Amino acid sequence: RAASGWETPGCANIVPVWRRWRPCWRNYTTPGVWGARNWRSGQVFGFYRSHAVFLAKTDDPDRFFGELYGRVSGTAHGKAGSMHLAAPAKGFMCASAIVASSIPVAIGASFANKQKRNDVIACAYFGDGALEEGVFWESLNVACLMKLPVLFVCEDNGLAVHTSTGARQGYKSITNIVSNFDCSVFQDTSTDVEAIHGLTIEAIESIRSTQRPAFLHLKCYRYLEHVGIGRDFDAGYRAEAEFDEWNRRDPLLVQRQKLLSAGFSEEDLRDAERRLDDHLQQSVQKAKSASFPDADELYTGIFG
Repeated sequence: RAASGWETPGCANIVPVWRRWRPCWRNYTTPGVWGARNWRSGQVFGFYRSHAVFLAKTDDPDRFFGELYGRVSGTAHGKAGSMHLAAPAKGFMCASAIVASSIPVAIGASFANKQKRNDVIACAYFGDGALEEGVFWESLNVACLMKLPVLFVCEDNGLAVHTSTGARQGYKSITNIVSNFDCSVFQDTSTDVEAIHGLTIEAIESIRSTQRPAFLHLKCYRYLEHVGIGRDFDAGYRAEAEFDEWNRRDPLLVQRQKLLSAGFSEEDLRDAERRLDDHLQQSVQKAKSASFPDADELYTGIFG
């Protein structure tokens, strides 16, 4: 509610979800991107950290938790797990655990959208580790060549598992390189979701006005280890001082302060969080009480 023009229902539900999945708060970019009212019909192609993106786009925690718990109430009837979420009817086309694998799929969808002239923009989400994959560069090249309506969103936390950018990339700036393609480039290091929201609006308007792709580069940070609950300071690939610096700019703290400054009280915020937490807990309980899939479910949804 702090940013005027937010119309995507699920974005309002992301704050308590952030608190639950704070270790990977690279997802703070999600409500900023999908809160932009000028592309509610957009299609999402996610990657293996797409929980927040799925919830923002679909506003469907029931099916989300159903899949996490491996139950028939899930998006794939419990067969896919949280790294392969999908809800095409609501615009969340797919997510994939294979690095960069959903990017070319988004390119194919954007080509179809252009042919149909339906004004739908495809959005490819990926981390900075995907920049080392050839399919990213092939997809970027063909999207620019064919002037496809696609938004590339790179959530850059500077790490591919435990390997830093400097040890992986033979260039200094991805935005400088992408700027040499026939593509509009936008970037921000802010942890303010409203700043991301404004930047996304610019990017979407650019795609529509210039009839060419846009590349959105967003810096973020991973609080904990790649998988698990440890902080990994003893592993030697990052310093605790870096953690402290990003923690001071925590997006939840930034947004909470902005809401308080806008006239909301602490009780207003706590009440909203309680209501949304209750909603999420109900979804969790529904998932736990749902059935596991029958053996016959193994033979459904198979192609080839």
